[in-house]
Amino acid sequence: MVAQPSRMREILARVPVMPVLTIHDAAIAGELATALVAGGVTVFEVLMRTPAAPEAIRAMRAAAPQAAVGAGTLLRPADVEAAVAAGASFGVAPGLTDRLAAAVRAADLPFLPGVASASEIMAAVEHGFRELKLFPAHGSAGIQWLQSMAGVFPELTFCPTGGIRNEDVPGYISLPNCKTIGCSWVAPNELIKARDWSAITALAQRAMAMRQG
Repeated sequence: MVAQPSRMREILARVPVMPVLTIHDAAIAGELATALVAGGVTVFEVLMRTPAAPEAIRAMRAAAPQAAVGAGTLLRPADVEAAVAAGASFGVAPGLTDRLAAAVRAADLPFLPGVASASEIMAAVEHGFRELKLFPAHGSAGIQWLQSMAGVFPELTFCPTGGIRNEDVPGYISLPNCKTIGCSWVAPNELIKARDWSAITALAQRAMAMRQG
């Protein structure tokens, strides 16, 4: 059974850069979502590592209904349930287990499981996933890894995250198996804390300008 590859792939195709967000105060989440969308970024991942994360996802969905708001760091079935209850558009995980895959399928949630080796890719494919997260990408080092995987797994699409700087992005999204990267520099914590929404909008515009033709 294929776990909705078209839905996850369509979500990733909307942006060349997907902001990965750590939100400690749900009260500012709506403004953050509005700032990102104003810059053209309509896909972002909220890490489920803070107590504020579920309410932040709800607030972002309400403030920016055109956006796909994902829930990240899903480690166990209970995390999938929490993401769905919060209204997440998709889920992201650093890896994959049998129980996690079963929970995602039961929830019918578009999902991006993490991989870091050919064996992990093969396991994810056996579970029906065709869109995968390369984690950690180790900055520009992941480019060569993705090039190596393209010939072996030509049907797969990857979204690398982990240490990717803005100068690394063109090298990634020029690859046939990678059109989206995940990063934190579009909405860094210091700008979120300062509520500098105009600066975040400017960074979002810069990120969208990296899209390949």
